[in-house]
Amino acid sequence: MKKIGGIVFLAGVVTCVIAGFISHNWIFPVLTILGLAVGYLNIAQRETQTFMLVAIGLIIISAFVIPQIKALPEVGMLLARVYAALLLFLAPAATVVALKTLFNLARR
Repeated sequence: MKKIGGIVFLAGVVTCVIAGFISHNWIFPVLTILGLAVGYLNIAQRETQTFMLVAIGLIIISAFVIPQIKALPEVGMLLARVYAALLLFLAPAATVVALKTLFNLARR
């Protein structure tokens, strides 16, 4: 299960980079599904705090940097699409991990 989670995570990151170069509508739902899978399969109880800290940091950075990075000549739109893809990949993963953590806390 852990190996599948690692493959899904790698596929998600690669898809985020690919999303910067091509703009098809099907990429964003795929990233959301991959993010949900990563949150469910890949993050163990002991990794929750570190993952949430890093994911929230990247989500905040992605959300705030997109408008500024679009202004860069030549590569601005490409980088903005990569950051948007990261946002759509990490937000569902962080949501699943947060819900799993809340469930575990409530179960105790």
